[in-house]
Amino acid sequence: MKLQEIQTGDISPGTARFAIVAARFNSDIVNNLLTGTLDTLSTQGVKDENIETFFVPGAFELPLVAKQLAETKQFSAVITLGCVIRGDTPHFDFVAGECARGIMDINLSTNVPVIFGVLTTDTPEQAQLRSQINGDNKGIDCALCALEMSNVIKNIRD
Repeated sequence: MKLQEIQTGDISPGTARFAIVAARFNSDIVNNLLTGTLDTLSTQGVKDENIETFFVPGAFELPLVAKQLAETKQFSAVITLGCVIRGDTPHFDFVAGECARGIMDINLSTNVPVIFGVLTTDTPEQAQLRSQINGDNKGIDCALCALEMSNVIKNIRD
């Protein structure tokens, strides 16, 4: 296997179906992540009918809906998108930590890739830098990760 293959992996969409769960809290940031995710999936050849998007109030609610979607076995991967910005209280630590743990638990309990696309930043400016429409956008990374992981799991099962 060539080094390039190891670095990029297989991101061909095939007939894969994807669910996206997006938090409404910090919606300006999350909407940019969602745009990056949808644009990338489309650019890579995923048909619109193979993408379903669901919205939840905030990052803390992402794992519950992601788990419900993963358990249906209708999706090759589930992408979660959110943004938690540190404030003056420990609330950030609880929300960000439990969201991450919940998403990891879903990966392991359902064997469906659930992609962690939740920005956890110290400032709103950091979140904006990671969610630019025509620049660095972690939603793009999430889409590419979902494509690759859906192929890795498919290859293991086949």
